[in-house]
Amino acid sequence: MENGVRVVIAEDSVLLREGLTRLLTDRGHEVVAGVGDGRELLETVRRLAGAGELPDVVVADVRMPPTHTDEGLRASVELREEFPELGVLVLSQYVEEQYATELLAGSTRGVGYLLKDRVAEVREFVDAVGRVADGGTALDPEVVAQLLGRSRKQDVLAGLTPREREVLGLMAEGRTNGAIARQLVVSDGAVEKHVSNIFMKLGLAQSDGDHRRVLAVLRYLRS
Repeated sequence: MENGVRVVIAEDSVLLREGLTRLLTDRGHEVVAGVGDGRELLETVRRLAGAGELPDVVVADVRMPPTHTDEGLRASVELREEFPELGVLVLSQYVEEQYATELLAGSTRGVGYLLKDRVAEVREFVDAVGRVADGGTALDPEVVAQLLGRSRKQDVLAGLTPREREVLGLMAEGRTNGAIARQLVVSDGAVEKHVSNIFMKLGLAQSDGDHRRVLAVLRYLRS
């Protein structure tokens, strides 16, 4: 997004929460609240929404107090159901397929799942926050690799070539056709052809709109 986005950060580690706040504010974004557990996340976003100040995106740890299991994820899923326009980017220490599947099982607009290590790659993390706030998708490459790896055991992606699988993985990371072309050192036209073939083989018609790029990589979640 050209302008800064309004962010709520949900992270029980005060040090990491302050670090994320500094990182985002230094790059023109506004952190409107920082909370330490799932209940407080729900209350804060609902209060802001009630005042007509719904944030653009929530950045939330998956595991938060009191049980440190999935409180952050549960709160994020609940907020997405209440406020479909709210972007949600969850952070996790490890790739947890169940949590990724749960987050991505509903609408694919404005969602992201990143490993915490990715925060160290500042530009990519900040870009992901902006992309999710703007209604896009940001999936960690490791998440994509595991989800696609699991899906190979099914028939959902059986018809794709190795190159199409590679393009699909890069699409799921939120990369544009131009960025994919640069990564694979091929022409933009070649990437467009691969993307078109992916849509066709997965049965994603033109009527599915812009979200075909996300639906392509997540189609197996619906099976």
